[in-house]
Amino acid sequence: MPASPTSPWWLDAVVYQVYPRSFQDTDGDGDGDLRGIAARLDHVRELGADAVWLSPVYPSPMADGGYDVADYEDIDPRFGTLDDADTLIAAAHERGLKLLMDVVPCHTSIEHPWFRAHPERYVWADGDEPPNNWLAAFGGGAWSRDRQSGRWYLHSFYAEQPDLNWRRSDVREAVAASLCFWLRRGVDGFRLDAIDRLLKDPELRDDPPASAPPVLPELGDAGALEPVHSRNAPDIGLALGALRGAVGDDALLVGEVYLPAAQLPPYLEHVDCAFAFELLHARWDARAYRAAIAAALDPAGAAGRIAWVLSNHDFPRLPDRVGHGNTRAAALLALTLPGAVFVYQGDEIGMADGPGGDPPHDRAGRDRHRHPMLWDGDAPHGGFTPAAATPWLPAIEVDGGGVAQQSGAPDSMLSLYRDLIASRRTLGDGLSFVDDIDDGVLAYRRGDRHLVAINMSDAPRACPPAGTIVRATHPQRLGAGAPAPARLQPGEGVLAVCE
Repeated sequence: MPASPTSPWWLDAVVYQVYPRSFQDTDGDGDGDLRGIAARLDHVRELGADAVWLSPVYPSPMADGGYDVADYEDIDPRFGTLDDADTLIAAAHERGLKLLMDVVPCHTSIEHPWFRAHPERYVWADGDEPPNNWLAAFGGGAWSRDRQSGRWYLHSFYAEQPDLNWRRSDVREAVAASLCFWLRRGVDGFRLDAIDRLLKDPELRDDPPASAPPVLPELGDAGALEPVHSRNAPDIGLALGALRGAVGDDALLVGEVYLPAAQLPPYLEHVDCAFAFELLHARWDARAYRAAIAAALDPAGAAGRIAWVLSNHDFPRLPDRVGHGNTRAAALLALTLPGAVFVYQGDEIGMADGPGGDPPHDRAGRDRHRHPMLWDGDAPHGGFTPAAATPWLPAIEVDGGGVAQQSGAPDSMLSLYRDLIASRRTLGDGLSFVDDIDDGVLAYRRGDRHLVAINMSDAPRACPPAGTIVRATHPQRLGAGAPAPARLQPGEGVLAVCE
């Protein structure tokens, strides 16, 4: 339901994630840029979103797609200038959109001036061997030897991304100051990257062997250890409290905490909301999705503080994860859950993964999730870049075409997203599951007026009793205002008035 005058704006917001390199190129170099984002903001507004989140646009050697930051207080020339950033912030606000920056506090690029000018700001160890067995997120050891000093430095991700030592007050103050730099320029908040890795065991003790598979998927051999010392330190509030104290209560802080929902409360003491990754990784199964939603709805008293996400720049796109026939149903589910929801660019037109780069840009294989936005299926490069340019990744086809083709089609995926976003403003508080239903059906009520029912099985199933349809996944069969059906087809769902 709409936030009350005293509620924070983000409480039930739709946040649209822009991957800047793949959104819109205006200068013909094949990379998206800030001017391109500003030029396409009307699409975000017409979608009905409340805010835009930009993946990193800071100066970077791009060892990790911009998540290796070389300067927290500037713009990479490939994306534009600080003036372009100011223009984008103003253009967003003119359209009633909030703008969120992506902040990468765990680590910097190895090319950040701090690494040589202020090496004390990083995590180091001496000796002939690495000090412990910690593993990096992309696999392999988390320690590399610095050729210049001969010492070992910690990197939770790639070797080009040395970890900052958040136990130092100067680190906390320096990163907090960078957030304030952007607040003064008018941004409305921040998505905080990988904050479960900010603080580590000060004694650098070994992680024990894992006793079971990780709850959330890990890359490479990263799941072989139980990361009890290398991440999720019990005193995480030392780091997050410094950021919250610097930005105040009005700036939105969204935490990327790659942990099960039950472990989110210490983070939610300082950030406003955190992503629910159990839902993103759940298999397409009614019981699995119900369990993931239930786990996130009230993590130890943090109800309403979950940011729902089913797709982003790091993981397979929706059609590749849930199946092409279930993509509409996944949209219905995401956009009718209570709390903030994040929509990755291209989800609203049904974009799937592409072939990626050849040669690849990302060593972890994530290029295929990052192909350029398809604005016009009939234009060269999908309208992403001028015809004479070469896009950094090729444009890919989308069933139903691009935004231009789908905008006027009432049965399109884009129309489904627009309608669901508009309808979510009318939904009641909370969520209660419906229990007496066919196996393979996920159903829940929003408030006392609306029912959501989705057939997640591979065969027709009975639809729970309901009144008239508000919006169905397949309106050519189930139109708005028609009675709710007796049966739902596979991959079909309805938002309906309660009977």
